[in-house]
Amino acid sequence: MIENGLILAVGNFDLLLKENPSAQINEIEGSHVLLPGFIDCHTHICFAGNRAKDYAMRIQGKTYLEIANAGGGIWDSVLQTRAADEALLTRLLLQRAERHLAEGVTTIEVKSGYGLSVEAELKQLRAIKTASTQTGATLVATCLAAHMVPRDFNGNAAEYLQYILNDLLPTVKKENLTGRLDIFIEEGTFKADEAVVYLNKAKQMGFEITVHADQFSTGGSAVAIATGAVSADHLEASGDKEIKLLANSNTVAVTLPGASLGLGMPYAPARKLLDAGACLAIASDWNPGSAPMGDLLMQAAVMSAAEKLSNAEVFAGLTSRAAQALKLNDRGALAVGMRADIQAYPCSDYREILHYQGKLKPLIKLIK
Repeated sequence: MIENGLILAVGNFDLLLKENPSAQINEIEGSHVLLPGFIDCHTHICFAGNRAKDYAMRIQGKTYLEIANAGGGIWDSVLQTRAADEALLTRLLLQRAERHLAEGVTTIEVKSGYGLSVEAELKQLRAIKTASTQTGATLVATCLAAHMVPRDFNGNAAEYLQYILNDLLPTVKKENLTGRLDIFIEEGTFKADEAVVYLNKAKQMGFEITVHADQFSTGGSAVAIATGAVSADHLEASGDKEIKLLANSNTVAVTLPGASLGLGMPYAPARKLLDAGACLAIASDWNPGSAPMGDLLMQAAVMSAAEKLSNAEVFAGLTSRAAQALKLNDRGALAVGMRADIQAYPCSDYREILHYQGKLKPLIKLIK
């Protein structure tokens, strides 16, 4: 039972109809399984251009650093995104959001981070805000101005982070573009001690924080936990020490199988994280470079086979636990009081959804 976009009741159809004889019925024929709309809590889908040449080099055996030194990598996307106007970025973002929505993803986190200047970051965040009014999906913006030190910045990493704090974030707050920010902690981007200073100052300004952590080397997840980040995302390099820290914290562990598939890397240790007691979410990392596919269900299904995750663990990672990674307590379950973000799969057994590894798609018309 749904009213004004919220779930009023869940139960036996005949009983609900008897109790509410004047209710309008939305009936579909045949067997279907209803699930909450998926929540993709980590994407980079506000960008222009593509990095197909990066992928071609990668499958020929070139490393991440070699590709970047050849003119590819994040900086390539920065240049292509800077060259696009706000209207084009909005249109491209909407196309990707609508595809996600058609595949059952009703809430989508969207990062900036391909601007890396005050003007270009604001352009991305404004495009996300505009797009959010033009799609049936919920878009949750995150400022990732701390993606890397831009090559045209005249200063070091610490100076660049201070530049973001002084010159960008006050406008982000003033225009209410987002209350969330992220930083990429990794060799060649930002060091752990630099990130701690930046994140603590951002928290003092009122921002929620999340962290790109442990993708190629460790250290990021410890920063996320120490600074009270809502999530630590990636974790492909996390070892027993990091797993224990995450399991004993309130920080959500967000795994990104799309990045593992795109980079040809091992998955994050999802099974070990769950066994240790961590709260595990699954997101797509949809981006133009390392995770260009963007099919969340397919990625989760393939990872579940490799990491031996149950149906319950996967679906929780795509719904209620992903909601926790975004601090959204009004979605992620088919329960009274929750948003009626619902998707219907044409099958009689919920286990078929992962069995078909992403090829079984939901009915678009039931997605709110």
